[in-house]
Amino acid sequence: QVQLVESGGGLVQAGGSLRLSCAASGRTFSTYVMGWFRQAPGKDREFVAAITWSGAGTRYADSAKGRFTVSRDNAKNTVYLQMNSLKPEDTAVYYCAHSTAVVPTKTSREYGYWGQGTQVTVSS
Repeated sequence: QVQLVESGGGLVQAGGSLRLSCAASGRTFSTYVMGWFRQAPGKDREFVAAITWSGAGTRYADSAKGRFTVSRDNAKNTVYLQMNSLKPEDTAVYYCAHSTAVVPTKTSREYGYWGQGTQVTVSS
């Protein structure tokens, strides 16, 4: 079992920044891929970013490239999502997820554990 708890969401104006955190506990955290997804009201959940266990491999959705940065601190069992230049269309519930994949996958069914989500609201 892996438990994931997100934090850091909130209300921010367009152009602002937020840093989301995801604290993991339970099974070994450091050897697995961690991902971020989001779901806006009335829309399907979509991939945002993922990172390998070493931190050397990352993958981003086109909407996140150049604005978001995923990172991890295995000593703290925590993964982060730094979000800059936020836009109203970034408004969503953001989820972190754990995968046993060896590459940073964007496929949600490859993630077996999910956090409860944190709300990000970007006002125009």
